[in-house]
Amino acid sequence: MRHSDNIMVILSSPSGAGKTTLTKKIQQKYQTFKVSVSHTTRKPRTNEVDGVDYNFISKDEFRKLIDKNEFYEYAKIFENYYGTHKKITEKLSKTNDIIFDIDWQGTKQLSKFKELRLIKIFLIPPNKKELKKRLVERNQNTIEEVEKRFQAFDQDVKKWKDYDYVLINKNLDNCYKQIERIITSHKKAPTVNSQITS
Repeated sequence: MRHSDNIMVILSSPSGAGKTTLTKKIQQKYQTFKVSVSHTTRKPRTNEVDGVDYNFISKDEFRKLIDKNEFYEYAKIFENYYGTHKKITEKLSKTNDIIFDIDWQGTKQLSKFKELRLIKIFLIPPNKKELKKRLVERNQNTIEEVEKRFQAFDQDVKKWKDYDYVLINKNLDNCYKQIERIITSHKKAPTVNSQITS
């Protein structure tokens, strides 16, 4: 049985809007928060550790888990699959608050499970020019991948209505403080109000 005060925070954003950095900052500040480690079929980046950043598996293994209904949610993004494993999430949620670093497709699927106490936050960069700059500067993708992620931005942003909060990440520290306030308010009270803040 999950502790009644434990919450599940979804952080979604177009690629390059800063959600991974903010996720790490939340973990550093709050010992109770653990990141839900997704399964993925993409290859690890040089700084990524299996079981810590992602559970890296083959496409065949992933499809078998889909067939067995093992995922709360899964999606195919840029030729690779990503998914949230039910049993791993349930075990983690018994003793911890959880952060989901997932996209709008995953959020839509997770939202169907009404027993999950979700707080859905959507992050967006101040503009497309800033987004492209961040994608190039982080130097994790090829030029083709940067372009593909940049082109997906317009489609991603249309999904903000599915979220409880929309934060415009002009400044990382300010954005983090807003997330902190949201977390603090929900640890005290379970109600959710839709807001857009910048």
